[in-house]
Amino acid sequence: MIKIPFSWDDPFMLEDQLSPEEKLIRDKAYQYAQEKLMPRVLIANRQETFDREIFKELGDLGFLGMTLEGKASFVALGLVAREIERVDSGYRSLLSVQSSLVMNAISLYGSEAQKTFYLPALAKGDLLGCFGLTEPTHGSDPGSMETNAKATKGGWILNGEKAWITPSSHADLFVVWAKEDGIVKGFLLERGMTGIETPRIEGKFSLRTVSTGRIILTNVFVPHENLLPKASGLQDVFQCLNYGRYGISWGVLGAAEFCWHQARSYGLERTQFGRPLAATQLFQAKLATMQTDIALGLQGALRAGRLMDEGRCPAELISLVKRNNARKALEIARLARDMLGANGILDEYHVIRHMMNLETVNTYEGTYDIHTLILGRSQTGISAFESPPIK
Repeated sequence: MIKIPFSWDDPFMLEDQLSPEEKLIRDKAYQYAQEKLMPRVLIANRQETFDREIFKELGDLGFLGMTLEGKASFVALGLVAREIERVDSGYRSLLSVQSSLVMNAISLYGSEAQKTFYLPALAKGDLLGCFGLTEPTHGSDPGSMETNAKATKGGWILNGEKAWITPSSHADLFVVWAKEDGIVKGFLLERGMTGIETPRIEGKFSLRTVSTGRIILTNVFVPHENLLPKASGLQDVFQCLNYGRYGISWGVLGAAEFCWHQARSYGLERTQFGRPLAATQLFQAKLATMQTDIALGLQGALRAGRLMDEGRCPAELISLVKRNNARKALEIARLARDMLGANGILDEYHVIRHMMNLETVNTYEGTYDIHTLILGRSQTGISAFESPPIK
């Protein structure tokens, strides 16, 4: 019997399942993230500073809107997200907002004039966009949004407030969702329009390398040409979110892999009671759990990506991989922090930063529980989102 070698860091031979083009894109992302991004994130995280130059570099590399017009596969997009988040969830979040939310909204629902005007600048990183959906009192329930649009001569007047918007305080372009007569519509707002305020949310202990803020709209006039003409209803909002959720399912595993490899290296180097920590049963059990969850998660993300490239990936499958991979990545980061002992809380080891970031990623673009209910509905045909009337 021929003995087949086992690759501990690639159990399912993911490498063999990628095309040469996907490997080239992945390698370019890895090199950039390790050589250019990693040296800057530690201080940026400590000081909570956003570096727009990094964002521009992502554009120069062709990583913004890379799946639009079939320029690259969805699997390639996932691989880039994995490499960026292996270093920092904040910049992967920025990548997802720009590409999956803002650019896809314009590509799917915008006019030809809007696509021609906005998409090239967004792809280069010359314009920074954000996606205004979540509200202060309506996170998981976007259907109850209070931001409203009222028709007026030449366009609409928008009033309302959005919260937890990355990176609204620095953005040039705002994709804002508002209700007109109960129908959700999309609007393109630009910085400088009268009545827009974008205060930054202070006190974050997560995603500190990118800004998060609010969008406050007070009688903002939006001309007719800034309406997304093909968008009408929450289903179009969710279409954009599904692209973002897919990227998250890859990205979080990059962060998880970093934590796993960091814990393994630490265990091999750290001696306690006369032997390496990695020689103990408990330590090895935790490594095996990390290895298993990451390997299975990557296969799920890969299959979802292939289905997206074929145009036949159900939204429920995206919920499944986002829900599983985000939660597993957070659990792996928590394990790694514990395995490093006191050193686990030092940011120079990066594990605590990943752990704090993953707390957010597990929450946004559909919490773990929301995706649970989506999957429950898919199995039973019964929606548990709406509460029965109180009598």
